[in-house]
Amino acid sequence: MPQVSEIDNLDRRILSMLMQDATRAYTDIAKELQVSGGTVHVRMKKLEELGVIKGSHLVIHPNAVGFDICAFIGIYLEKGSVYQQAVEQMRQVPEIVEMHYTTGQWSMFAKIICRDTLHLREVLNEKIQIISGVERTETIISLEESITRQVDIL
Repeated sequence: MPQVSEIDNLDRRILSMLMQDATRAYTDIAKELQVSGGTVHVRMKKLEELGVIKGSHLVIHPNAVGFDICAFIGIYLEKGSVYQQAVEQMRQVPEIVEMHYTTGQWSMFAKIICRDTLHLREVLNEKIQIISGVERTETIISLEESITRQVDIL
């Protein structure tokens, strides 16, 4: 894990600009920050090597491609020692888009995206609840995503 001291204000400004628009050209960023394009390129390479940047990807709106249900699944495990095995099996469930190991009520908390309620039921019954070590689940359906954003690093 990178040390915060390895990331300076210029790095943060570059990252912040790209978090707002990942398609922005390094030359445009360089011009705005009054540095060379090569500096931006070298800084980005360093941030990738440090593990600060986990990658880049295209973000689609699930509803626009026929996935109308976003749900959160609280997963109760029989015991904590089955966590790693359960995670490996859940990696095979494409509808799970996020998974967290948590404290509190649930052992794990997952975000899943499904086409409709029938698809949601199939994912729960035929993919998640059959995983070895899963004791039971609790489902919360999202009615609307009101805020989604990256952390403000500046």
